[in-house]
Amino acid sequence: MATTEIAKVEPVDMKLEVVLMGVSDIDRAKAFYEKLGWRFDGDFRAGDDFRIVQMTPHNSGASIIFGKGIRSAKPGLADSLVLAVDDLDAARDDLAARGVAVSEVFHYAGGPFNSTGENPRVAGRDPEGRSYFSFASFEDPDGNGWLLQEVKTRLPGREWKSRRATDVATLAGLLHETSEHHDRYEKAHAAHHWWDWYAPYLGARQNGSSPEEAAAAADRYMEEVLHVPPR
Repeated sequence: MATTEIAKVEPVDMKLEVVLMGVSDIDRAKAFYEKLGWRFDGDFRAGDDFRIVQMTPHNSGASIIFGKGIRSAKPGLADSLVLAVDDLDAARDDLAARGVAVSEVFHYAGGPFNSTGENPRVAGRDPEGRSYFSFASFEDPDGNGWLLQEVKTRLPGREWKSRRATDVATLAGLLHETSEHHDRYEKAHAAHHWWDWYAPYLGARQNGSSPEEAAAAADRYMEEVLHVPPR
């Protein structure tokens, strides 16, 4: 296929979903990330040799997975995993209040992530107050390193356009579909608020999941987060 022909093809959506990282103690790591206020997505096991835990930073589209029986880095090998925050000071205060040792604010002498030179990290905020240039850091119990990067205003072209349907007819159809799938769940489980099931279902469908995948996601949310048991 010629280069000119490739350029005309609409790119396929590819969203960074999960980063696999190594830990030495699964339960200790799970407790640490729960302490950060991250969402617990599940603890999945198969026999004695396989167990993974998935956690998601608050309001993040990507998650982390750690455990055993997976091809992941050695514990502590992950370095400079980046968490974008709107307010660096508020993020630091939140971590400190949760008992996490977080560094003072710093910037890189040579620009973001530039670790060249004898002393690449300079204490204090970026002197020009630029978005993307101010950081803080912390580690999990295994030494896996995280960076808080303050992003107040994104550079042009750095945000994807939303493809979520907003017209009334489409939304009405999606709500009807959701009610049909919820009917099965409602008949088989204890009393609950319908909107708690609708929310994860609608969110999954709007993010591209099939009806079956969205129903499974809603079921997991009700079971693992709200603890709604079968009848």
